[in-house]
Amino acid sequence: IMTADHRPVRSVLYIPGSKSRALEKARGLAADAIIFDLEDAVAPDEKAEARETLKAALIEGGYGRRTLLVRVNALDTEWGRADLEAMAGLSFDAVLLPKVANAAAVSALSTAMDAAGIGSAVGIWAMIESPEGVLNAAEIGAHKRLNGFVLGTNDLAADLRLGPNPARASMMTALQTAVLAARATDVACIDGVYNAFKDEEGLAAECSEGRALGMDGKSLIHPAQIATANAAFAPDTGAVDLARRQIEAFKAAGTGVAVLDGKIVENLHVAAAERILAQVEAIEAMEAQ
Repeated sequence: IMTADHRPVRSVLYIPGSKSRALEKARGLAADAIIFDLEDAVAPDEKAEARETLKAALIEGGYGRRTLLVRVNALDTEWGRADLEAMAGLSFDAVLLPKVANAAAVSALSTAMDAAGIGSAVGIWAMIESPEGVLNAAEIGAHKRLNGFVLGTNDLAADLRLGPNPARASMMTALQTAVLAARATDVACIDGVYNAFKDEEGLAAECSEGRALGMDGKSLIHPAQIATANAAFAPDTGAVDLARRQIEAFKAAGTGVAVLDGKIVENLHVAAAERILAQVEAIEAMEAQ
């Protein structure tokens, strides 16, 4: 539920780079992370203006501890490299590249970022939204500059020819493959969007499913979805209480194994418990801003 630098990413909100009012409002929202979108959310004739609007917002800052991603246009479009040049020298965490099919695409982006003057402290996140991207997710995640996946489930469903309003079960193999690759390469994995933004019950169910699959958070298309995602991807009070008691029991035992509530507690349980408590601490730090 956290990035490598221990920030939570329960809620990852798309904000069009062209909408100055939305960029302003985002500073006061409870989203853990923001995707500033220069790609799908911006019409072709607004690309240049969106770049400047986003650049001004990032220079002004005020986004706190949130993880900040900039989704650029693909490098094989007329806008991709100009997007990178506009972002040089600005304060954000990573470039999010759409439609990543393989590790070569990540390497090409890294080279282009260097050429544009974007420093090595800025990482790369990959949109996993095609069959090829899913099948190559492990090699994509293994790239040294890669920090996370964002699943593009709408594009993936279209590529899989699932038809309108597909059941999530039809994509389950793809979702699980992405999570497996993320865990194998130690990068974040963010679930795809839930399109019916007024359907809070449906969103909650999909968040719960994503959490059960091992996702770290949910990408969102509307601020009204933030609270539901934050609640779903945060450790619940029962899990936090158990984690604390497991750590205490293990320390008290003084050996390699403890027993708590009739169940064995080993090193692996303690590591998981410590991870839960670190999540709670990171969420409290984020919310205390």
